[in-house]
Amino acid sequence: MIKSISILLLTLFISLTGCAKDYSLSPPPNSKLITVTIKVPKGLVAENLQVIYRSTLCTFSDRSAFGEVYQRDEYQRTDIEPVRQGETDLYVAKLPIEGGGACQWRLSNVTFGVIYDDPARFGENVTYGAGGGVVVIFDHNNSPRGGADVIVEGDVKVKKDYYPWVSESFIGGYRKRVSLLSEGHYYLSYQAIQAREVYFEPVFHDGFLVSSVGPKEKKKGNYAVFTYSDGSVESVPRAKPSIQKIQAIRLSLESEK
Repeated sequence: MIKSISILLLTLFISLTGCAKDYSLSPPPNSKLITVTIKVPKGLVAENLQVIYRSTLCTFSDRSAFGEVYQRDEYQRTDIEPVRQGETDLYVAKLPIEGGGACQWRLSNVTFGVIYDDPARFGENVTYGAGGGVVVIFDHNNSPRGGADVIVEGDVKVKKDYYPWVSESFIGGYRKRVSLLSEGHYYLSYQAIQAREVYFEPVFHDGFLVSSVGPKEKKKGNYAVFTYSDGSVESVPRAKPSIQKIQAIRLSLESEK
């Protein structure tokens, strides 16, 4: 009798929660594809793509900031490794728009980018910091990194200058990191609902290294010291080096050639 009641309760639980539903991704063979192409410069490598699918059929309960319970779209993340195209510097991944399955998953967003192939070449115990990332949103939902900064009609083509930045920090423990510095945020974010092609070309200016040394104690007037590739130094209340100054140094040298 107890065993029968337990089986009945388990069946009821599965029925109410929907746990019996198959949540797996199963893109149909005829699903339309979005092609992501990354042009990877020497010294950098392409990261795996973090792809998010959403379902309006499969949902889960969440609470708002006011404590109210509401239903949210279920989501799944899958990682896809971009494939090098022959002996070129192009790496490609194809993303099915329809994720299929019982939940009828649909592509929501993708996060990808480039990082240093060997941070240790900038010194012992140097780790990778930040930068070189791109987020593309294909619907009206935020990505794991928030909403879009730029709305694009049609396909997405991103070509940006990047510079190496080695930073040393002491407050909260010693850290030495190398980052990819460019205009805008560390992750460039786009919404492109109609896109079928996404192209990312980071132009890496490896010879224009910027270094910074942070203060060793929190004190008014203690700022990080930035040293640029032309030898100029500045100490200002800013978290990052001046990308405008770096660009001006490079353009000035290129104009002299």
